[in-house]
Amino acid sequence: MSEINRVYYNKLVRDNIPAKIEAKRQQCDIRKITDVQELQQELFKKVQEEAASLSKARTKEEFLEEYSDLMVVLETLIRQLEISKDELIKFRKDNLITKGGYKHGHFLHWSADVDYRSNESVQGIPL
Repeated sequence: MSEINRVYYNKLVRDNIPAKIEAKRQQCDIRKITDVQELQQELFKKVQEEAASLSKARTKEEFLEEYSDLMVVLETLIRQLEISKDELIKFRKDNLITKGGYKHGHFLHWSADVDYRSNESVQGIPL
């Protein structure tokens, strides 16, 4: 096989992907990740990838597909990090109490609270 016919991904893929490629009578090169830290790092990269795809969904079907992809990654991380269902429920509840939800649809234009810190960059200013 020539290099010209290869697409390099260099990323974690779902378990059924190699079989799907081979079912098309195509070749692929797969390496099993055995290091727990490396797998965790790749899963966190996958969260970012899947969340970006979810943010582009515009139909109910697209949303459901991308949401499912993201949830599979998150559930894998939950198992790997040995997080219990009770811990998830507690942290989600505490988070809602502390920060609130999105029921009211508040859109923040600006704030004089210079000590407030967000996970996101200020619009227009790259991190």
